[in-house]
Amino acid sequence: MIRVMYEPLRFDVLSLFPETLNGFTSESMIGRACEHGLIDIQSLDLRNWAEGRHRITDDRPFGGGAGMVLKPEPIFAAVEELRSPDSKVLYMAPDGESLCREVCQELAEESHLIILSGHYEGVDQRVRDELVDREISVGDFVLTNGALAAATLIDSVSRFVPGVLGEEDSLSQDSFTGGRLSFPQYTRPADFCGMKVPEVLLSGDHGAIARWREERMAEKTRERRPDLLN
Repeated sequence: MIRVMYEPLRFDVLSLFPETLNGFTSESMIGRACEHGLIDIQSLDLRNWAEGRHRITDDRPFGGGAGMVLKPEPIFAAVEELRSPDSKVLYMAPDGESLCREVCQELAEESHLIILSGHYEGVDQRVRDELVDREISVGDFVLTNGALAAATLIDSVSRFVPGVLGEEDSLSQDSFTGGRLSFPQYTRPADFCGMKVPEVLLSGDHGAIARWREERMAEKTRERRPDLLN
């Protein structure tokens, strides 16, 4: 049984499609972390802060062009209602800073993250200029639903919240720890259809195993991500 010794890290996700997050937040490690009060995730419909009978949240861009842009009024109203002095407002955008291990660690130290999910052609620039503290990208690609990017951020940040991982040592074995990719993992059976586990992993020699893993990490990083070595 996990005992909570501090306030949970709170995620408020603003989205046009809040149901997208429901299955994600109730399953597996994230679901258990919510049950134990380590994190708190609220998926909120941006339309709740839109005015008028039709609760319109988007409009055509000035200057012309394809697609629709999220209007500033409901976003400002939502953030102003949710935000406290300790809140940080994040906008998920493909042209933001890359979501990396260091960013995840920094965000895990916060107490309240308001995450704005982009949709269509994005949000009115005045939102980005006046409300957003950090713009975060999950990769060099574009999603039709920014709630998926928000889910990625929540998952990766939550791993650094104490108690979320069953084994805290898992963080030290992750890819990008120390600027390297992770080593290969094997489990039983030791021989599967003639494909055998490396003998060193069966030897019980912890020093030899550690050296083998270090060598594989360096080898994989050189082959796949030499930029990390620089």
